[in-house]
Amino acid sequence: MMDIRAILDTLPHRYPFLLVDKVIELVPGDRIVAQKNVTINEHFFVGHFPHFPVMPGVLIIEALAQAAGILSFKTMGTASSQDSVYFFVGIDNCRFKRPVVPGDILTLQVTIERQSRLLWKYRGTAFVGEQISAEADLMCALRDIPGASS
Repeated sequence: MMDIRAILDTLPHRYPFLLVDKVIELVPGDRIVAQKNVTINEHFFVGHFPHFPVMPGVLIIEALAQAAGILSFKTMGTASSQDSVYFFVGIDNCRFKRPVVPGDILTLQVTIERQSRLLWKYRGTAFVGEQISAEADLMCALRDIPGASS
């Protein structure tokens, strides 16, 4: 289990783009279960959509990718650094099945499907309760920032 302080120590993301509030299960090298508490105070609800607030699907997928990032860093026994960036590099088989609205708790389940030193492939599923909200195959890559160590 990880609280928000541990998440902030692991990921480089910050408000308004940090989309993981809590980790409830983590098995390094295998899987993570995390949560995002969706509130009406989210900045994106101002324009998406004022008459029917819905969390944008791309942000649901980004939340899955952030959970995948936590899983990868914990698997490697490290955290985000100033010398590298963990990029989202691919999405396949993405499907949206249920809107996410204010008041929902978005549960993010990610499993590692394959990994190499720099490229990771995952299967991610986002739930609200027992209902699938979104699912996708994700790819992320760890890249050095040119000139960062100099």
